[in-house]
Amino acid sequence: MNSSNPSNLVHLDGTTLEGGGQLLRLALSLSSLTRIPIHVTDIRGKRAPRSRSGRGGGGGGGLKTSHLAGAQWLATATAAETVGMVVKSTEIIFKPYVLEEEESDFQSSNSVGASSSIASDPKLLQAKSMDTGSNKLSSKQGLAIRESHIRMSTPGSIFLVLQAILPYLIFSSDIISAHTSPADDGDSIAIPQKLTIEGGTNVTQSLSFEYASQVLLPMLHSKLGIGPIEMTLHRRGWSMGSTSVGKVGFDVTPLRPGSTLPAFCFKDRGFLSKIYLSVLAPTVTFRSSVITMAKERLQGLYPDVSIDIEVNESSHHPKRLYLLLVAEASNGYRLGRDWLYDHRIKEETMENHTKELVEKVVNDLRRELDHGGCLDEFLQDQLVVFQALAKGRSVIQDGHNGEGSLHTKTARWVVEQVLGLKFERGSCNGIGFQVGQTYWKDDSPENVKGLEKGLE
Repeated sequence: MNSSNPSNLVHLDGTTLEGGGQLLRLALSLSSLTRIPIHVTDIRGKRAPRSRSGRGGGGGGGLKTSHLAGAQWLATATAAETVGMVVKSTEIIFKPYVLEEEESDFQSSNSVGASSSIASDPKLLQAKSMDTGSNKLSSKQGLAIRESHIRMSTPGSIFLVLQAILPYLIFSSDIISAHTSPADDGDSIAIPQKLTIEGGTNVTQSLSFEYASQVLLPMLHSKLGIGPIEMTLHRRGWSMGSTSVGKVGFDVTPLRPGSTLPAFCFKDRGFLSKIYLSVLAPTVTFRSSVITMAKERLQGLYPDVSIDIEVNESSHHPKRLYLLLVAEASNGYRLGRDWLYDHRIKEETMENHTKELVEKVVNDLRRELDHGGCLDEFLQDQLVVFQALAKGRSVIQDGHNGEGSLHTKTARWVVEQVLGLKFERGSCNGIGFQVGQTYWKDDSPENVKGLEKGLE
């Protein structure tokens, strides 16, 4: 593709720090909301090709199905001009449409403007491996509800797609006038978002359905006031064993038009009050063995803490083994560690596989609890975008003096490049993004830095 780098685009080197897909997903999220155009090069440049054995590396650099699915959905939602929107592309230009004038009446962002590289009709957005499907407005209890359906024909992670588009769903400026009573005549309400994604629910090196339902979404709701976001598991999609495509439904309640996300503070975790155990394995015998061994290890470490079985379910394949442990603290914080077992499995050595699975997850959870922070390594980088968009200074006590994981450092770098914000020991003074705000027209000091870098 043409690798020209117009001066009006914020350029991001995809090999920076962790150098994976997270960098692209966050950049697309911020660009979609702020309309700051971006140019990402060397996408996933640190992802080496897989070996012949199929292990390691992550399949090489460039866009994978899950990255493309999220990018195309956001391109449609923002009527963006795009270049490089194909699987394996190592470079992408993403330039959301900018309204020249305020619109007085509600209109879907899918019908605003035009794109030089994609059609504004989501039904026409197709690639070899995925299809964004339908995106329409329906009616429920007198309210307009946006419905989207993203289809992937491979088990690309559903939750990595969600990571890319969730900030837009929550902060979307799509509004509708509600006249439910004379007292609130003319008030605006957020359009409820109904989303279905087909892909992988249990995928190596990705968030699982269990982690999202027991850690990510509960923490977003209880600690940030986002949502509620309800999930429905229609069927599982696996990357291990015989691959299969799953399906998950999401009901997302956005923030109210005109509102901002208040700054949040993760401090004082409190004492460990309970541990939840979830296991997916092929047989009752194997699951019982995992549960028994995990309980013995956990009770040896935390004798006064109760252990509840949250999920005990068949994985329907001898090579699908999964364990999640979630620690709940007295102040409502949840920390989780899991593993979708990705080592070679031999039936005659199942006891060894059980021990290896349990030992790794228990030890990972113990390290998370020992550092004293309020969140685990996997949740850290998920919250960076919300720190950046919130109003005021958000502080996170991560147990590592604010240094953050490599993924977290990468996310912070993207925010710094696109919005001009700075992180200090895990804290950040956000831009106070207002739902419905035309950010690109706001000349307030906190916005000027990002706009000077990204707009003509």
